[in-house]
Amino acid sequence: MREEENYWQAVLARDSRSNGTFVYAVRSTGIYCNPSCPSRRPQREQVSFFPVPEAAEQAGFRPCRRCRPEVTANPEAQVELVRSACRYIEQNLDSLPSLASLSAQVHLSPYHLQRVFKRIMGITPRQYAEACRLGRLKVQLKDGEPVTRALYEVGYGSSSRLYERAPSQLGMTPTAYRRGAPGMHIDYTIVNCPLGRLLVAATAKGICAVSLGDDDTVLESALFSEYPAAEINHDGDGVNLSQWVNALVSHLNGQQPHIDLPLDVQATAFQWRVWQELQAIPYGSTRSYSQIARTLGQPKATRAVARACATNPVPLVIPCHRVVREDGTLGGYRWGLERKQQLLAQEADVVQR
Repeated sequence: MREEENYWQAVLARDSRSNGTFVYAVRSTGIYCNPSCPSRRPQREQVSFFPVPEAAEQAGFRPCRRCRPEVTANPEAQVELVRSACRYIEQNLDSLPSLASLSAQVHLSPYHLQRVFKRIMGITPRQYAEACRLGRLKVQLKDGEPVTRALYEVGYGSSSRLYERAPSQLGMTPTAYRRGAPGMHIDYTIVNCPLGRLLVAATAKGICAVSLGDDDTVLESALFSEYPAAEINHDGDGVNLSQWVNALVSHLNGQQPHIDLPLDVQATAFQWRVWQELQAIPYGSTRSYSQIARTLGQPKATRAVARACATNPVPLVIPCHRVVREDGTLGGYRWGLERKQQLLAQEADVVQR
């Protein structure tokens, strides 16, 4: 997109005039920066852009310690309003402020606040609050906090409220996710496929990770990093892993165009909405990031859609490779543009047979 190209040129020029207009995030480091940051320039395919620091942090990035993008003033009044709303939400997660109370804090009508917030952040204030609360819970669980204490400290009124959200937002129960908790069992295997090496990992509930690469050690390292205290077994037989792997390999070989496999993944409400739209894209077809955003009823959320695609933990099952730029060019792909091109070419060939 033209806007992103302008942003990228500002990053290349380290243009200080663009500070406060946007921040850029680097997937390989997990850090976001101001356009003028003096740090080493990243590869273009590793970069995502966000209108405000809060949106970058919502997507899982940390602020750069050199340029401190989280404290850069933003001259745009609406963006500053949204930043104020985000701060108020973060400070009141125990009670989840209503839209009316939030509107009173930023001196904007509820209707206009909802509209502006969704345009800039890509999600509603309520969804942002839920995501922040869940994110805080994950930190406490990974630090070893007991589940009961953690859920009340982050504002869940009862354990039932938390466990209602666990399957869709946490991906697995809070106890299973908690760092160091016993009983979390993941089996994985790595096989050859047309795109190189394919890692598939699963719990008893479904597939929790799919990775593509050339080095088994790198693929394994990413899996163990995500679940540092889980019981992770190579080629375990506790789940239907071989059946699911065979389905994915057949899919990559063009022999099984349509796959519907069970998943056990972590996601925010917005990520789930995007991923469901990706699964609805027909085999052999593509959609642009902006088309997905418009389908969600949030035409300004193009960058948020791109980030949801980039953080998809189960490619192929959730076909993020079918999303391209508005002009038809491929855009980014976590597993490399060559693989994305190969996937799309394979699907087009199968459809034309």
